[in-house]
Amino acid sequence: MGRNTRKRRTPLATKAIAASAALALGGGGLIWANFYASAHEENSANQTKAAGAQIATIQCPDVGQKLTDVPDGARQGVDKELANLDKQISEAYTRLASTRQAQAGDSGFVNNAILGPLKSKRVAVIDRIGINIRRVGGQAPGNLEQLAECKGMAADANTNDGQAGGGQNNDGQNNDGQNDGGQNDGGQDQGQDNGGQDNGQGGNGGQNGNGPSADDFINIEDVQPNSRNLPNGLPANGDGGSTGTFTTNCGTNENNNRNSDNVIAAPGVSNGAQHMHDYVGNQNNNAFASDEDLANGQTSCQNQGDKSTYFWPVIRIQDGTQEADQGQPGGGQDGNVGKIVGPSEAQLKFVGNRTGDVVAMPKALRIITGDAKSLTNGLNNANTAWSCTGFEDRQVTDKYPLCPEGSSVVRTSNFQSCWDGQNTDSANHRTHVDFVEADGSCSNGFQAIPQLQVRLVYDIQAPQINNGQVQNAFALDSFPEQLHKPITDHNDFINFFDENVMNEMVQCINNGEDCQ
Repeated sequence: MGRNTRKRRTPLATKAIAASAALALGGGGLIWANFYASAHEENSANQTKAAGAQIATIQCPDVGQKLTDVPDGARQGVDKELANLDKQISEAYTRLASTRQAQAGDSGFVNNAILGPLKSKRVAVIDRIGINIRRVGGQAPGNLEQLAECKGMAADANTNDGQAGGGQNNDGQNNDGQNDGGQNDGGQDQGQDNGGQDNGQGGNGGQNGNGPSADDFINIEDVQPNSRNLPNGLPANGDGGSTGTFTTNCGTNENNNRNSDNVIAAPGVSNGAQHMHDYVGNQNNNAFASDEDLANGQTSCQNQGDKSTYFWPVIRIQDGTQEADQGQPGGGQDGNVGKIVGPSEAQLKFVGNRTGDVVAMPKALRIITGDAKSLTNGLNNANTAWSCTGFEDRQVTDKYPLCPEGSSVVRTSNFQSCWDGQNTDSANHRTHVDFVEADGSCSNGFQAIPQLQVRLVYDIQAPQINNGQVQNAFALDSFPEQLHKPITDHNDFINFFDENVMNEMVQCINNGEDCQ
């Protein structure tokens, strides 16, 4: 799912994308692992072992990015196959992370035992994607078969710029292998699990061994005010234009309505997200829900005219708690472990556009903001804003905030608010909507729609970090190879407001009123 490429990249986005060295949504990605052997052994007898150990990532071409024109009749089948590619990457990551000793002893192990089989599997899936498209009269891109081969990559760079909330590479070097703060700090991974925590020096840490690490956290008081510099997710509203607001109260998921599906990106695929979501609003949300199912569903919203669905990845405290999904897909089977913590507040607010009026959203409009694979995709679609109550002028993009006593963790998402005027979805789930430009306007003939702003507050105690090790960390659920990085935060919305309520929202916003 690539971001609308009409947008110009900021220097941060350009540098970070270069650092990640790959785009990866829908079947592409970099897979990270730590290894027993050091990549810098000087003993000539160990050169072969060291060469094998240096292969720390796997780069796969981004299949989904190439599929920007998929006929409606083929989309569900294509989405299922893209989910299969995601699953293959996760399985390859598991294989890579669990065979460290074998890799250290055999320089050809990764190619022979991981990359070769992965390519064969990808060839079959990519072929089925083309069949799905051609079956309904569409034309698949001619070079799809070239996207099957993945490459092993060495983690050459071992730097941490320390930029609070920016993730920007200040030295101008291309840090192939850097993983946004969770990199190997040069120590050897002891591969031991002590009370659910990875004891390895420089390991990814985390209760399940795949993150987060101590480097994924930062004291919010060390973050500079107004330092968020991602190009995505600017507030669309301001002092001019349509200045009203419309707030809908849908609770904080007191019903514990959760699953690891994603009806937008992977419809019809159980565990398509490979991580758990919290749902508020529509209570019928699962991978197999049709638009009719959602339109007829119950809602947790006080305004019963709002049957929209709002969902985001859960946060867990990795304290050794055995949740009900400990051995289930989306939970422990996909590396998501620990105590699920729901938000204490979930504020859902729609705002206007600073350059003019907004128009009504079409029913069943789907919007994904942020990127669940930003660790491997780079920042082109990333839209993260982490903060703490009392410090919300300080927002972090690629770190989890350590909040002082009495302060709570805050996640904020400002959605795309420019619509192409025709489509409720697109083949890559991105190009039918866009973010506003810096001046608040919509480009390329897009129309301004109400901007959804989601603010989630969590009462979470700051984890302890001692000698580079993190204890009782909190972290997002994520795809296994994304290592629970904060940059992978994302949020999803499907509009099922009653038409009359949607019109009331638009009128309220355009008239400069505050309504709910």
